[in-house]
Amino acid sequence: MDASDLATDILALARAQGRTLTTAESCTGGLIAAALTRISGASEAFHEGYVTYSNAAKTRLLGVPEAVLAEHGAVSLPVAHAMAEGALTSAGADLALSVTGIAGPSGGSVEKPVGMVCFGLAFRLPDGEVRSQANVHVFENLGRDYIREQSVMYALHWALEHLKAEA
Repeated sequence: MDASDLATDILALARAQGRTLTTAESCTGGLIAAALTRISGASEAFHEGYVTYSNAAKTRLLGVPEAVLAEHGAVSLPVAHAMAEGALTSAGADLALSVTGIAGPSGGSVEKPVGMVCFGLAFRLPDGEVRSQANVHVFENLGRDYIREQSVMYALHWALEHLKAEA
């Protein structure tokens, strides 16, 4: 499946379930939202997305606490959690995807190498309770575009699996 196929399936499931989606993206710079909005009729399930490339934007638009950014860094599981939860709340959506990572070629370290990307998924239960998950994946350093494209695919796969499990 390519990104278009994944986005088509995600939107179809979201519409069938009466759910809305939002995104909070850093290293992908809106590519996940672009994949979703490339599909005709996306506005039935996708209402808005956030590109929060700077730490200040993560705090201002998504409510990511400055203390979490200072303690863990922008590329971390706690920040991915906070980004997803913040997007979910800000957009009033039912499902939010977040991504924050190091696409390179610079910015990597021993602890956080180029290719390390953290993903968050937050969702609203029928009773309104919010739950979230986060995970990390280190993609092979085959260049900035490769890491960003693979991050989009990873996030879309994860969203699709979540929606299938909820069906």
